[in-house]
Amino acid sequence: MFMEKRPVQKSNVYLILLSAVIAVSSAAGQQPPNSAALLSDSFAEVAKKVEPSVVSIDAKSRNQELATRGNGAVPNNSDDILDFLRRQSRRPTTSVGSGFIVDRSGYILTNAHVVQDSARIIVRLENGDEFPAKVVGTDDETDVAVLKVDAGRDLPVSELGDSSKARVGEWVLAIGSPFGLARTVTAGIVSQTNRDTPTTTVFQRFIQTDAAINRGNSGGPLVNMKGEVIGINSQIATSTGDYNGVGFALPSNEAKYVYDQIIKHGRVRRGFLGVTLESVKPEFAKVYGLDSAKGAIITDVRPATGGAARAGLKTGDVITRFNGQPVASAQDLIARVASSSPEDSISLDYLREAGSAFERRTARVTLGERPVATRAANGDPEPVKLPVDVKGDETKPFGLTVSELTPTLAATYRLEGYKGVLVKEINPESFIADLKSSNGIGAAIGTGDLIQRINRVSVTDSKAFVEAVSRLEKGDPVVLHVLTYNPETARPTLKVVQFTVQ
Repeated sequence: MFMEKRPVQKSNVYLILLSAVIAVSSAAGQQPPNSAALLSDSFAEVAKKVEPSVVSIDAKSRNQELATRGNGAVPNNSDDILDFLRRQSRRPTTSVGSGFIVDRSGYILTNAHVVQDSARIIVRLENGDEFPAKVVGTDDETDVAVLKVDAGRDLPVSELGDSSKARVGEWVLAIGSPFGLARTVTAGIVSQTNRDTPTTTVFQRFIQTDAAINRGNSGGPLVNMKGEVIGINSQIATSTGDYNGVGFALPSNEAKYVYDQIIKHGRVRRGFLGVTLESVKPEFAKVYGLDSAKGAIITDVRPATGGAARAGLKTGDVITRFNGQPVASAQDLIARVASSSPEDSISLDYLREAGSAFERRTARVTLGERPVATRAANGDPEPVKLPVDVKGDETKPFGLTVSELTPTLAATYRLEGYKGVLVKEINPESFIADLKSSNGIGAAIGTGDLIQRINRVSVTDSKAFVEAVSRLEKGDPVVLHVLTYNPETARPTLKVVQFTVQ
């Protein structure tokens, strides 16, 4: 069991009584208690409830840094170099973070980056007791780690709330050890929910808050006014390295899923379809005659032995339903697949282009297990671009300088055997230069990309591309099928670029 259920909490009783006092005072014509004082008391009650389960974490790294005894100045005299080197010593680096106890036997939730590459982890409780901790498991996709301490007694625990009920504007408290200052409490509101950031993975959609979060708060709880943990404080947006009023907490529902998986399997096991995806946007729906901008477009099928490949799914197919339920977007489909167990058999409804229409099809897919991802893989980095061949006729529709795909260019960009027009340059003043990739990181289209289709029409040369563009007017939807070389797979992969003519 994840944690024990507790009886009605003092903070809830307090708020109920408080409401009654205000009602009685108002009915009697008396001045109700000061609202600022009431809010202050509520904060104090929540902090009192949660603080005993919040811990400070000191993690000594396996990597050491140089420390110099003496003044540290490098001598000018070569005869003193050996003496200088003798004064060099190595000391372990230490990271400071926070966490919170979720099981009385000593299981703790925190951020994976707090304990990454640690040789020794010390957990300090509210009363000052210290215990060595071991890492039970980590999940890089969500930056969550589960630790275990053996205290020899039952420990106070935090109660996880339902993060899906978090509302923009509601009060929250962040508790942790910023700069090593244990048991620090800050207050703010929920600024936004389901927020992604430039460094997020597909499984990180944060609760944003303006409660002060600084270095050392990582891994600590974000708590609602019921005293329930609704998030793990994980990231901040900052220009200085410290608090700027924009903090991000991983929702507690995702953290609980990760915890349960690690306790059960020692790692997080997620279903894996074996495709890369792009969401259907309004432009794609208009061009392809879909009823609504919903669904997920397959842009690559890999590996060849994966569930999708074995079921016959292909690049360009549009997945519309998962086990009979509508698919809203690529993110929605990824979440559904990942929350399924490997080896599950699932049903997919999809559309396949057949001439000027779509055929509706259904496939039965046996899921694999999602491989352990790296940050680089999750970020889908921009491919390394090589020097551009200056030869070839050029045109500039949409602010794109495009040219024929000569044999030299095909070899340069590793696009041998493909047809289309090559993007050689992008006008930085054009609207297309502002388009972002589907994951929000990097440009949607870059130099060295190969445009193969525009609005369902194949383009094999610059003339065909220019003719297709010339028929478009301001406000028209555009869907480009673009190939880009991916160094991770050592082959070109498809991107579906969607925008409106401006």
